[in-house]
Amino acid sequence: VALKKAFVFLLTVLCLALSLPLGVSAYDPMLDYGALDTPYEDYQKFQGQNITINVYNWGEYISDGSDDAMDVNKEFEALTGVHVNYLMFASNEELFAKMKSGGSSYDVVIPSDYMISRLQANGLLLPLDYGNIPNIANVDEKYLHLEFDPEQQYSAPYTWGEVVLVYNTTLVDPDDDMETWEALWNEKYMGSLLMFSNSRDAFGIALKTLGYSQNTTDPDELEEAARKLEEQKLLVQAYVMDEIFDKMGGGEAALAPYYAGDAIVMMDENPDLAAAIPREGTNLFVDAACIPASSRNKEAAEMYINFLCETQVAMANFEYIGYASPLRTVYEELDEETASNPIQFPSAEQIANMEVFTNLPDETNALMDSLWTRVLSAETGENKWFIPIFIVVSLTLTIVIDVVRRHRRKRNAA
Repeated sequence: VALKKAFVFLLTVLCLALSLPLGVSAYDPMLDYGALDTPYEDYQKFQGQNITINVYNWGEYISDGSDDAMDVNKEFEALTGVHVNYLMFASNEELFAKMKSGGSSYDVVIPSDYMISRLQANGLLLPLDYGNIPNIANVDEKYLHLEFDPEQQYSAPYTWGEVVLVYNTTLVDPDDDMETWEALWNEKYMGSLLMFSNSRDAFGIALKTLGYSQNTTDPDELEEAARKLEEQKLLVQAYVMDEIFDKMGGGEAALAPYYAGDAIVMMDENPDLAAAIPREGTNLFVDAACIPASSRNKEAAEMYINFLCETQVAMANFEYIGYASPLRTVYEELDEETASNPIQFPSAEQIANMEVFTNLPDETNALMDSLWTRVLSAETGENKWFIPIFIVVSLTLTIVIDVVRRHRRKRNAA
């Protein structure tokens, strides 16, 4: 009997083992392996080696399989056998703090231009071996050798775009000018404005409204920008990053600054939304894939970066996240209507009026962070007067009560 039970148990385990792969490999790859820019065989190097890479990227910043789109990370896993542990951050500053603290190990990170320079200056990035990233040849030359990585040692371009003003056409006055950053200081929209919750973007907008460079190191100009942001605070409903999707998409706010690609996604989901590029100028950014000095799987990380530069993959990301691709091979496949979208592909004249953030000196970053803390902790106009008014009202009530009591005592004495 015992032998029979053991046989049944082993048979059950065997059946479960044979059925497991069917459940695990439920994802059906969408890639055309015959049309890969890098030969299929080159992606097979790490098959069966049980390798995992940690990828740290912005939220909502990769095609993830929603709405029948390609799931980029699952496609990579299916093709290479390398598992992707995908983590998300909300701002460049959050990314820097995590990497600087040394408490976490990442294999691929995707910061913005100025932060790439800052990370490199702090010894937090490894040089890339482009022998493992042959698809870098797909990237348009205009996005290579830029100021943040002049020798093109540390980064492979992922997306590019600009900061725009997003607004709800049903909640703003049609006569109001939405092609200026000053719209974010319009008292008409008190409580219906959203603002960036990170210092660099917020100061960049304030500096543009004042006619200054977004890369200024002048303490007086930064102080003036801080006062400008303090003036705005009373009007601001919330300081946000990814929360903007729910707030603008749900009609909870009238206008907000945000990145062009996300603006495209929000406009697709809510036809009441529109976007404009302010005439004062704005931030032009390039986000790129890098490998941190803490990486434990550098070659597998380079394979992942090469995969992101596959035309099929970059096209899937472009169609899903809305950000323009730096790949020449992607742009060449776009239809005329898409290629002429003024938000995704601004004119040469508009681009000439934009600035790419540069890595600021440590003392400037420290000053900006200090000023930003002051802005966020500053009392709004309502809070500023609440305590004095409360004290005056309380004193007045005390006096009135005292007068009434005295009057009653006199009347009772009579």
